[in-house]
Amino acid sequence: MDASLLETKKPPYGIIVILLIGAFISILNETLLNIALPSIKDDFHVSMSTVQWLATGYMLVNGVMIPATAFLIQRYTVRRLFLVAMSLFSIGTILAGFSPEFWVLLAGRIVQASGSAIMMPLLMNVMLTSFPIEKRGAAMGLFGLVMVFAPAIGPTLSGWIVEHYSWRMLFHIVMPIAIAIVVIAFFLLKDKKEKVEIKLDTLSFILSTIGFGGILYGFSSAGDKGWDAPEVYITLIVGGLSLILFIWRQLVIPVPMLEFRVYKYPMFTLASAISVVLMMAMFSAMLLLPMYIQTIRGISPLKSGLMLLPGALLMGLMSPITGKLFDKFGGRVLAIIGLTITIVTTYFFSTLTLSTTYTELILLYTARMFGMSMVMMPVMTNGLNQLPQRLNPHGTAMNNTLQQVSGAIGSALLITVMSNRTETHATNLITSATKKLTGQESPAQIAALKEHLGMKAMVEGINDSFKVSVCIALVALILAFFMKRVKPNREEISQETTKQTFVKQATEN
Repeated sequence: MDASLLETKKPPYGIIVILLIGAFISILNETLLNIALPSIKDDFHVSMSTVQWLATGYMLVNGVMIPATAFLIQRYTVRRLFLVAMSLFSIGTILAGFSPEFWVLLAGRIVQASGSAIMMPLLMNVMLTSFPIEKRGAAMGLFGLVMVFAPAIGPTLSGWIVEHYSWRMLFHIVMPIAIAIVVIAFFLLKDKKEKVEIKLDTLSFILSTIGFGGILYGFSSAGDKGWDAPEVYITLIVGGLSLILFIWRQLVIPVPMLEFRVYKYPMFTLASAISVVLMMAMFSAMLLLPMYIQTIRGISPLKSGLMLLPGALLMGLMSPITGKLFDKFGGRVLAIIGLTITIVTTYFFSTLTLSTTYTELILLYTARMFGMSMVMMPVMTNGLNQLPQRLNPHGTAMNNTLQQVSGAIGSALLITVMSNRTETHATNLITSATKKLTGQESPAQIAALKEHLGMKAMVEGINDSFKVSVCIALVALILAFFMKRVKPNREEISQETTKQTFVKQATEN
């Protein structure tokens, strides 16, 4: 794909538009179901820990599939990969929409995820190979629009649909769009690419699946089951050991499934580190705010979603602008400004009370999204710009995999902090309140007091979790000061092209 796209005089806008639409609905679907989980739980009469697998399973499949996308992108054409990915996504959507049992719905989500996992690395790689270095910022800004806008509007759309219709409508709306994209792509999507005969290393794929799958499952389960649960620490140990073996194997085999030598490029390594830290911090608002809004404040799902909408819209509008600013000024300035805004707003989120107004929450969340819109894509693009063309599929796969893993780690860490601190605050508050009791209180008054103290303890636990998030974001800010604007070595690019031609001739001979 790399050579074919580079040979074209102008970027393949038709291919990019089709890919963008496909990626948009597949990413939108990732967060679309979150607000509907309580309704699905009631419909199928399953526990909350069981229904949570609709979100956890989706993330696990993404984490397992994404490392293989570097191989798939090199081996197959954009057309073939896109058609397979969107077909899988469409089949999963149909299965989920008409599921008579919970296990069918879960199977549909897993099939959906297997298609969705291919979409993001494929789209990012097409963007990187279609535009010259000096115009990549604007192009990746468009990519960022899809990456952040789709999951951000998911809760709002989901809240409105669940409040007015059945949760099945979430799948029925997406279904015709997904099928239409498959049909359009079948007739319009064309790209020239010579066949590359590389084989997938089966042992690498098995080790990758156990490694990333074990780590994702372990961290995802830790928040619910606790770190001392055998199910958590055994899967983390097995996953960690498998991942070490996977990395070792990639460094010794001639054609690795995922090229870890991308980390010899310092700006890519720095970009990965900042992205990992930022993803962990970002999950604080995504996880903790819905708990605060719905559990403590009793705000409806629709109003919860609407609270996130201005931030989502601003982030979507900022992505192309940020891309152009990146082309002009580089990523360092944008990252420092954006992370500073993110840290300040996250700190204010650590001062929530039982009476924080709805307007304050909207303004804070919108400002936080504005800050984050200036960080993620500029940092990622700056890092990818340093990679030679042949390593683009590996760089994009590595970034997407790390985002899944760091998201799971961030979720587990912040939920654990919140749970532990809530228990501590509850004990302290109850002890303090008990000393002030006169013994004249009725059972109803004592029950009301306990409920009030429980809510107050949970707010304090959420605040403590946001404080941890501030510290995590500070690490990202410190790292951002070491960013340098990448100016690719034209000679290196020329050498890479010569090397690819030599390898191709040697293979043919």
